Amino acid sequence: MSINKLLIANRGEIACRVMRTARDLGIATVAVYSDADANAMHVAMADEAVRIGPAPVSESYLKGDTIIEAARRTGADAIHPGYGFLSENPDFVEAVEKAGLIFVGPSADAIRAMGLKDQAKALMEKAGVPVVPGYHGEEQDPAALKAIAGEIGYPVLIKARAGGGGKGMRRVEREDEFEEAFASARREGQNSFGDPTCLIEKYIDKPRHIELQVFGDNHGNAVHLFERDCSLQRRHQKVIEEAPAPGMTEEMRAAMGEAAVQAAKAVNYSGAGTVEFIVDASDGLHPDRFWFMEMNTRLQVEHPVTEYVTGLDLVALQILVANGEKLPFEQDDLQLMGHAFEARLYAEDAEAGFLPATGDLDTLVFAPETEDVRIDTGVRQGDSITPHYDPMIAKIITYGADRASALAKLKRALDETIITGSVTNRAFLSRLADDPEFAAGDVDTGLIGRKQDELTARVEADAETKALAALAMLTPGAASADAADPFAALHNFRLFGPARQIVLFDDGEGGQIEIAVERRRDGTRHVVLPDATVDFDNVAVGDDGALTVHRDGLMSRATVVRSGSTITISRNGQTHSFTRHDPAAALDDAGGDGLIAPMPGLVRQVNAASGDRVEKGRTLIVLEAMKMEHSLTAPRDGVIAELMVGEGDQVEQGALLLQLEPEEG
Repeated sequence: MSINKLLIANRGEIACRVMRTARDLGIATVAVYSDADANAMHVAMADEAVRIGPAPVSESYLKGDTIIEAARRTGADAIHPGYGFLSENPDFVEAVEKAGLIFVGPSADAIRAMGLKDQAKALMEKAGVPVVPGYHGEEQDPAALKAIAGEIGYPVLIKARAGGGGKGMRRVEREDEFEEAFASARREGQNSFGDPTCLIEKYIDKPRHIELQVFGDNHGNAVHLFERDCSLQRRHQKVIEEAPAPGMTEEMRAAMGEAAVQAAKAVNYSGAGTVEFIVDASDGLHPDRFWFMEMNTRLQVEHPVTEYVTGLDLVALQILVANGEKLPFEQDDLQLMGHAFEARLYAEDAEAGFLPATGDLDTLVFAPETEDVRIDTGVRQGDSITPHYDPMIAKIITYGADRASALAKLKRALDETIITGSVTNRAFLSRLADDPEFAAGDVDTGLIGRKQDELTARVEADAETKALAALAMLTPGAASADAADPFAALHNFRLFGPARQIVLFDDGEGGQIEIAVERRRDGTRHVVLPDATVDFDNVAVGDDGALTVHRDGLMSRATVVRSGSTITISRNGQTHSFTRHDPAAALDDAGGDGLIAPMPGLVRQVNAASGDRVEKGRTLIVLEAMKMEHSLTAPRDGVIAELMVGEGDQVEQGALLLQLEPEEG
């Protein structure tokens, strides 16, 4: 049986990614969608699409029987799970095969063997694969496990055994932190994976996360497609990945590759999989300092970097193996070529601890795709980022003959990305790509944490950028020839003296910034800011709305995006937005007396009651959003006057959760 019509049991960029390869292979595609995704990009790309339920994943993308019925209705012969959702659910695999359909992925037995971290580690030990020191048994009594953690030695990692993507994972530095971290990891494991069981591992002081892409077929063959370094992480979630790993030696690559293939063969693995290792990089890379962490029995988010450095299409290989064919190569046939990076562009607020964000993508401009620049996305301009699903906007992937050139292309591609309507991590990614330690290849999983303040610090717009924003606000559209001059339609023309207009911008703190723009008789512009003046020799607007300015003999360009009363200026790798001041706008600020929901979510835990006296920094409410728990703490010392929510409540972003009594005096 061969695949002629493929249903993709997923959404977003991975669904679009699978469809592109299926189309290249002449395979028809079927999308599934929830009510929230009715107008999504993956639905528009597919040949057919089937509604599977309301927005919550438990009522749509996690309903295996509904997805299988969608395959039956459309005549699909195979189901590709993508990643996440049902991709590592062995019961779903068995149901797909029982329905007479092909599952594009490994067997249910292989998924079960690797699905629970404790059992997987025991299996790897038997197979001769090195395993990190820790406890992987069934004991779940907090006191007993705290004693075990003490024997292992702090710091330790608590991990939900069914977890992934950093969910259900807590780093514990001291004994007195253990019980709270353990309870939180168990809750997140239960909520995200339906399994609260946790294991404990020794925390490596300078760890690197290096994983091996493996591939097997149904004829007993298995190979590795070299390594990826995924050490740049925040909150245990990958941020920028690359292949190959910087500083990798041939000796260590061979040892890790052999261990990864042993792991795959131990479970008769078929299809694409990833064997993840933690590496002690405190003294360089050595073949006796890596340990098995887990195996992901699916395609990985970061698979494009492997595709770049091997020249292979991993989705095409998945389909080939699912069709029962042998891998078309052996290990010695594979070669590494060049270097590749992938940056995960998310709707999230890096300045606020990487909190997920929502919003409409009013503007969505990516760098042009070339042979060396690839954009994998599942959204378009005008789409919405909702609280229902992962807030990924796109993966920006670049390739070069060497690491330096690939990184330079990544930085440029990030700088050319412009998004308005939602907060994103673009500036953070750009700054990270420019970090000197990262540029030198000196990476470990703690790099972002150590530098988080400087990587996420707000960069204030300089005087020239503010001046350009004022010019842009006064500039009419670029539809006519007169639009090249911001003062062409100026109504308050003055017979004597320069024409002058005032622009008021919000300063983000409840105040305003006044900027005066004058056009002199010689055509130059004189811009007066509260703390500076800027003179432009010439300003012109292109057909695309971009401003070209000449100042002191230098020419520069700024991309301008208008969205309602907001102007976004992008120049020199920096993007800043300015909102025209509306004096009639109502102020809604709870100040330091209230606790505000930073995002839409579910109130998972309430740790206080009305009348309680609390200290600044104490965790009062645990909010679950986008499958992660977020602890909300008291903004100051005080007494809770009113509690507005209870456990199980769904709240919107900006909702007032509790109010403190006013401070005395």
